Order: sequence, then structure tokens, then C-alpha cells
Amino acid sequence: MKKMNLKKSAAAALVLSALASQAWADPSVSIVATPDPAVQGSTVGIDILVSGISDLYGYQFSLNFNPAILQVLGVTEGSFLSTAGSTFGSTGTIDNTAGQISYIANTLLSAVPGANGGGVLAHIDFNVTAVGSSALSFSDALFLNSNLGDITVQLNGRTLDTVAAVPEPSTYLMLAAGLVGLVAWRRRQPA
Repeated sequence: MKKMNLKKSAAAALVLSALASQAWADPSVSIVATPDPAVQGSTVGIDILVSGISDLYGYQFSLNFNPAILQVLGVTEGSFLSTAGSTFGSTGTIDNTAGQISYIANTLLSAVPGANGGGVLAHIDFNVTAVGSSALSFSDALFLNSNLGDITVQLNGRTLDTVAAVPEPSTYLMLAAGLVGLVAWRRRQPA
């Protein structure tokens, strides 16, 4: 009987250890694009998402991109941090030549606990100017808790692929109808 309890205790300890390691995993920041892949000649929306964070009081980061593929149209503050109180933020400085949005930042304004969980930190709209791939990466990142201590955050950049626009079937139908009409008109002309 004691051997069985020992085995059950060891198994329970392993399960709790696994759960604890998952619970204490570093929070992460990721990038989600809509649509994905992006289409040349259109707009793609990028959400900067945080997950698994506790007591987020303020943050800053820069986002790097390929300016030959993407051009920033605008940056807006996400709604996540404001779930903990009033905020003050900066949508950063856009440099479409160098391919960087410098110092996107946001902070809570009063002595309140920080935000917990996950959500959107920022939304960025890009114009897709060419077909190819653009690395999206973070730099200058700083995440602070309500005691103004550093929060370790895993920053997950990504590559965004862009594709050529495919004409709608109705475009081909209009072209065919125009050609048929042109041939019919040409045949009715006197020789």
C-alpha cells in the first residue's frame, strides 16, 4: 500500500511541476497579420499581442520591417493596457525609408496595479507595395511592472509574406465581353 501511495505522490509531484513550469513561463509578445499572406496593392493590419503577462504597467518597443515591401500608414494604441486604468501613449516615429517605427510606448497614469492576461498592445496598418517577404522584428523593448521593475518578455518576430493580387473572375468576363463587342463592331464596318 505504501508503494502505491509513493508512486501516486511522485506522479502528482511531476504533474504539479509541469503545471508550475507552464504557469511561470515568460510572457510573450507576438505579431498577427490580417490578411495573411498580405496582398500587393492592399492594406494589411498587424496586431502586436501580449499574452501571459502579470502587472504590466508600461512598455515600449520599436518594430523593424522591410521598406521595399511594406510602408506604414498608421499606428494606433491597443486596448490591453487601458483595462487597468487611464493611459498615456505614443504611437512612435515612423520611418518608411529605414523601415522602422521607433518607440511605440504606453503607460498607466496613476498608482494602480498593472494589467494582467493578454490582449492588443498596438495596431499597425501597412500598405503592401511589392511581392516578397518582410521580416518583422522588435528592438528597444522595455516592459515594466507597477513597481517600475523589468518584466522579462519573449519577443516573437515573424516573417510576413506578400503575394500578387489575382484579378477577380468578373474582370476576365468584362475583358472577354469587350473583345467580343470589338470583333462584332469590326465585322459590321464596311470594307
